[in-house]
Amino acid sequence: MDTELEKLVEAGKLTGRAAEQLEKLKPGTFCLHKSWGFGRVSEWNLLLNQIVIDFAGKKSHPMQAQYAAENVTPLAPEHFLARKATDLASIKNLAMENPAALVRNILESLDGKATMQQIGEWLVGDVFTETEWKRWWESTKKALKASGVFSVPAKKTDPIQIRGEGVSHADELLDAFNKARQPKQQIAALEQIIKSCDQFREPEKQLQPIIMTIENMTVRNQKMHPEFAFELIIARDDLLGPVPSLHATHIGLTLSKLILEEENRLISVLAKLPAAKEKRILQALPTALGSRWTERGLDLMQRSHGRMVAQIPRILDEAGKHDELRTMLERSIREQSATSEMLAWLCSERKHWGELVTPELLGAIFGALEREQRSTLPRAGKLYRTLVEDRQLLGDIFKKTDVATARDAMRRLQLSPLFDELTKRSLLARLVKVYPELESMITGAQSQDETAPLIVSWSSLERRKAEYEELVKRKIPENTKEIALARSYGDLSENFEFKAAKQMQSVLIRRKSELEQMLHNARGTSFENADTSRVSIGTIVTLRNVEMDKEETYTILGAWDGDPDRYVISYQTAIGQMLLGHEVGETVSLNTDHGTAQFTIVSIQPAPPDQTTPPPTLHSESTVEAAITG
Repeated sequence: MDTELEKLVEAGKLTGRAAEQLEKLKPGTFCLHKSWGFGRVSEWNLLLNQIVIDFAGKKSHPMQAQYAAENVTPLAPEHFLARKATDLASIKNLAMENPAALVRNILESLDGKATMQQIGEWLVGDVFTETEWKRWWESTKKALKASGVFSVPAKKTDPIQIRGEGVSHADELLDAFNKARQPKQQIAALEQIIKSCDQFREPEKQLQPIIMTIENMTVRNQKMHPEFAFELIIARDDLLGPVPSLHATHIGLTLSKLILEEENRLISVLAKLPAAKEKRILQALPTALGSRWTERGLDLMQRSHGRMVAQIPRILDEAGKHDELRTMLERSIREQSATSEMLAWLCSERKHWGELVTPELLGAIFGALEREQRSTLPRAGKLYRTLVEDRQLLGDIFKKTDVATARDAMRRLQLSPLFDELTKRSLLARLVKVYPELESMITGAQSQDETAPLIVSWSSLERRKAEYEELVKRKIPENTKEIALARSYGDLSENFEFKAAKQMQSVLIRRKSELEQMLHNARGTSFENADTSRVSIGTIVTLRNVEMDKEETYTILGAWDGDPDRYVISYQTAIGQMLLGHEVGETVSLNTDHGTAQFTIVSIQPAPPDQTTPPPTLHSESTVEAAITG
């Protein structure tokens, strides 16, 4: 042991164990610290009971000898970080000529295993750029799998390991499948087997039992978990394809037969499958259903989610069923029965469907958004975002129509409660771009909006005021601090935090402006003494569907009082506007999920009054009631 270390031990300034550890941290030794990372011991200063280490971010950093012994790990010369620090050129050369050897060195330096992220952290910056690393890793991963020396998991977050002697990649895949107990794990293991089927030297002996297991699992799971049964059959077929020596063992167990047996549950099954497997099943519809498949495909499109809505038209078109698809779309637009998903898809694909991009399409969009408003917030929906964010859409819809039709559309848009004022003005401006002569409709509407009273309940008015207070006193000041902090990071062109904070500032300022306009126009009321001789604000209306003889009840309240789950609607909604002013016994036409229907007004009752006490500074109820009955 070094004599200076022995003196420190004798003086009680260092333990014997620490002295032994410091013997391994002599000047020139590479080392690791859990917080400061990689470094190199530059000198000992044992008179001061210190050693000095050069870390990447802390040059000439002194440490107490005892602390260094307990917290700094010496690295052997063959450790990857030590090799990289002493001869970076040879590491770069090794990365190109023998990437598997480089990865092995990294794994051995990390106790035999490391994730892709850990490997990247040691290579990006000095060995590779970020782009070079991604490209290198894709080819290296294939080489690692092919070598048979490494265990490369399917998940990126699982560690790569050096495989034990005598264990092949094929054996490892079979073992993973046999150990899997959950459906998702079994499917993931099967997919890895399919990707690596060329590594099985005796496929009939190794994989034929897998085929039998898959088919038995399919039969067992079909009743309770049909989506799993479909995934298994697709996996079996993918395994049979590239390996001719394999064969099915259950006669008649095919994808087409499974589709026939599960036709009634197909919508719910498809919704649970990954996109690629969903597409496989849709492509198999013609074989499975024969002449019925076109009708079934159209039905699935009208009843399904967005991903399937995009898949089915491609399959129909490839099969020469374009005319049938167009007829269905025309009818659903005309009857306003098209779903939001269908309309969003049609808008995105409108260059192929020019004959359907007419003002009638905008009417169907409004109808779908109004239906959405009864169950969800339309601003969260794909169709709403399409209409608001696609700045060319309205221009394409109205480019071949007359000014009178455009004027009608602008009136409907001005009356619609679907959009906030800024969004509404943006949409109107897009129409004016096509028909400049309609600009006066916007300026006139704005002056009316500024003076038109907005009838609201006291409780909803209080909620809007609370939102405004929260915005002005907390959110906007916090955002201002975030902008200042992000600006301090420098280089604004590449500063993501600054851009995000500035975008949020625009959102907050716009919302503040909206709330100020709303609160300025708002007139609070408790809905007491509502006029029940006709449908008015503050009444409960019972309707009977003339065709289906079913009753529906709506409570018509203020502009901010919508609650679709309880059938409470704002007087500004399309239904509210259609009902206001009508009396018991009269019949009105309303849009439903299935098109237009006739409803008879059965009764009109007063709604329960709002219990919130009006603040003394707000408008009086008599003023509001005068506006309602005015």
